[in-house]
This record gives sequence, C-alpha cells and structure tokens, in this order.
Amino acid sequence: MASSRKNRALYIDQEAVSALTLLKAGKLHPVTRLMNEEQSKEVLNSGMFKGKTFPFPLILSPSGKVNETVLTSVKKGEILELVCDGIVVGELCVDQVFQIDPKERLRQIYGTEDLSHPGVSATYRRLGKYAICGDYSIDLTPVHTIQSIIDDTKREIGAQHTTAMFMAANPLHRAHERLIRQTLERTDMIVIFLLKPYNNTNLSYDLRYETLKFFVENYLPRGRVVVVPLESSYIFAGCNEVILDAIVAKNYGCDRLMIGQNHAGIGMYYDHNANKSVVDRLVGIDIDVGVSSEYVYCNQCKTLVSVQTCPHGHHHHISYHSESILELMQQGLLPPAVLVRKEISSMIVSSLYPGRFKNLAKLYYDIMPVHGLLEEHTEKDFYVELMRLYQTTSLN
Repeated sequence: MASSRKNRALYIDQEAVSALTLLKAGKLHPVTRLMNEEQSKEVLNSGMFKGKTFPFPLILSPSGKVNETVLTSVKKGEILELVCDGIVVGELCVDQVFQIDPKERLRQIYGTEDLSHPGVSATYRRLGKYAICGDYSIDLTPVHTIQSIIDDTKREIGAQHTTAMFMAANPLHRAHERLIRQTLERTDMIVIFLLKPYNNTNLSYDLRYETLKFFVENYLPRGRVVVVPLESSYIFAGCNEVILDAIVAKNYGCDRLMIGQNHAGIGMYYDHNANKSVVDRLVGIDIDVGVSSEYVYCNQCKTLVSVQTCPHGHHHHISYHSESILELMQQGLLPPAVLVRKEISSMIVSSLYPGRFKNLAKLYYDIMPVHGLLEEHTEKDFYVELMRLYQTTSLN
C-alpha cells in the first residue's frame, strides 16, 4: 500500500525488511525483538544472548539525513511507519533510540572495518549513527510460506531427521551435486536454502532455482529435497555466517546443518591436536553441524574425490571454483561436463546469451545428428547436443 503519511516514517531497504521479517517470525531465536542498548552491550561483551550464542547485536540503524532527523526527535510510544521503496511495509512503536558507532558495527559483522572490502563498503553506506528498538508489525507471509513447504514435506515422507544446506549455486556444479548426494545418504530430508542476495554479482535467483530444481527433480529420490529462498541480507555476511545459518536452520525445524570445508566464515584452525572452527563456538543452539571435506576431480583417479582420501598431489586436481566456472559461462563458453552437468550449462548459457544464433534451425541441422524430420529446437537443446559432440572421443 502507498504511504499514508499520517505518522512519521523510517525509510529502510529490502535487506532490513528481510532481517525484520526473520526476527518477527521467530527464525532468529533466542532473539525475538530488536535489541535495546543494554542488550546490545551484553551481546558485544559476551557473544551470548539468554545463554545462547549470538554473534552481534540485532539492531535497526537506517542511514540517511531524514532518518537521522526522525530518530533524534522521536518520543517513546510514538508510532513510525516503516517504508521501503515508497511502500509502507509495517509500523514500529518506539521504545528506545541510542547512538552506535557504524565502524564498530562493521567489525562486529565482518571482523574488519576495511572499506576496500565490497561487503563492508556496501553495509557502511546503509548504516546510520542511531539504532531504534520497539515492537513492530510486518508481513510474515514469505516466512510462513517457507515453513509450510518444509512442514508439509516432512509430513508427507515421515521425516525424522532434516538437514539444512545453504547454497548460492552460482552456478550449480558437480561438487555441489556430490555434497547433496552424500548428505542425503545420512538424513531423511534436505532443505536447501538458496541464497537470494541484494546485488547483481550472481546469476539471477530464478535461473539458479531452475537449475537446482532440474537436478533435484531428475537425479535425486523424489520428495526428499526441497529448495526454498533465503534472502541473504548483510546479517549473514562475514565471519559469523555459519552461526546465523545454524540459528535459522534450527528455527525452521532442521536438526542438522551440513556445510563444506571451504564454506565462507567457517574459520578452520588447528588447536590442541584437533581441527577447530567457528562451529565450536556454538552454545545452546541444539543442532548438529557437519563439515564436509573439499571435493576435486583427480585426473589420475578419473573421478570426483575428496582431498582427504585422494593419494595424488594437488597438481592432479581440478578444483570447483564457482567464480571461474561462472566466468566461462559469462564469456559464452560451455564449461567441461566434468565441472558442470551439460544440461545445467545449457540452461545458463542460453539464458545469458538469448537469440545468439542467426539461423539456429540451419545450424542445428547442419552439424547435429537428426532423425530425418524437421524438428524445432531451442538454444538450450543446441548447447546440450554441442556438448555431446565435444565428448565424442573416437577421432581424438
């Protein structure tokens, strides 16, 4: 609905809306409301909230001169509209306003205040000098919809154990597939939270969802894997990502979280003859966190292997770096099938380069095997068949 302007307003962005929605819906428990100044200091000093791990204060501190003017003049009990992109998305009843240090806030989230870091720089621009707390209302439909999907699937298959995975799938590659399959062997059901960030550095969410859905529906047991969106706001950034993932997974009803060894924010280190990570800091969050080893393709083993079990050196290994694989696709090249399933590569490249060929029908007929009939083919079909030709080995 359009803003009525009956009350003064705070102007917030989609990232703030996402965080406020998760908070109000109980998905960041033990935190259930915006923290006041005393609670924020408690979390800063201890890294705990109500006896459970929570990495940093959960506050609302929108930037901008208009917001600062409002925050420095509001009274306790005043009702403020929450406005995002010109639309009223909720209301907040003011309890307390207190000053914060934006750079300290950056250190809490990212572990650094270095503005050359793109995430730090983006977050700094959206942080104000004042935080506000109080009860608020906001549309919880997106969260309730995701919870219903998870609950319905659990009920349909009688799942006793549910494992969460958080993925960008940017793009979905063979190592992702191996991790999903390996995880499915040890659980009844997987919930894949597909990250939906607020920037343009990734393939579109819809395209990544379609590729993941294609893999799930065609190459995994039916009904045991569900894919749901998770709006990846700034609170999931930096060195505390795994902790927030664990908290959200637990509150959506998962009893296990599976992450890769190179997952952002895991912070592996060696201490007292044992591997440690940020996972060891989890206190009071009743969820089992599993860490999978890194997968590579070994040109001696001729298959996908764990670096923990392969006897050959790193010079025999092909790593699955999403950024490099995506760069190939962005240049219009199909990655080798050992990196990405050909059907998925075809979906992505045909989406990135629509209408690329002047006469697709003639090109298809001239270089592809056909059944003697005039058939219609899409660019995706063409790329799939082209990859099959690349894999032909008799004349190599």
